Amino acid sequence: MKVLAINGSPHEHGCTFTALHIIAEEMAAAGIDVEIAHIGTAPVRGCAACSVCMGTGTGLCAFDDDISNQLIVKMREADGLIIGSPVHFSGIAGTLKSLLDRLFYVNGHLMKDKVGMAVASARRSGGVTTFDQLNHYFTYAQMPLATSCYWNVIHGKTPEQVVQDEEGCQIMRQAGRNMAWLMQSIAAANIAKPRREERVWTNFIRN
Repeated sequence: MKVLAINGSPHEHGCTFTALHIIAEEMAAAGIDVEIAHIGTAPVRGCAACSVCMGTGTGLCAFDDDISNQLIVKMREADGLIIGSPVHFSGIAGTLKSLLDRLFYVNGHLMKDKVGMAVASARRSGGVTTFDQLNHYFTYAQMPLATSCYWNVIHGKTPEQVVQDEEGCQIMRQAGRNMAWLMQSIAAANIAKPRREERVWTNFIRN
């Protein structure tokens, strides 16, 4: 089994990476490979809502000038998805938000029944709101969520401070073990997936 972990921080080996690495070590011990993909500091455009991706049949974004299409392919191939974000003004990092809007706009349906996990890295506060925002993508895509012994938030301004957050590190370790267990349990159950209804699209305007 393979998990894609997206490091949404501009710092490749910063606090968010440290949290993801703790999780990856626990999952590796359970026999699950975790690839940590860093989105980098290059610009990532937001979704243009052009719907070209839906018409081509490829599921790839019409704009191929950043990392989005590379991660779309990796996301499809993965059995689980972890998204880690630093806290920027009490929310998701801007570049990551732009990326996720595009990744889930056309490929969200392909993530059904794959296990998802959100991780927030905060210096002080804003972790829970960031954690909540990340979970919106998973629940929209009908993905089971891996939880821990507390909300998946770790604290520290530097990687060195992060590893001193003993409770935060415990939360990350338990999250890794829980995600591995959930993925393996779903695979072992061999139960037919729930029936899916055709999606109904409505608004609140009445003619």
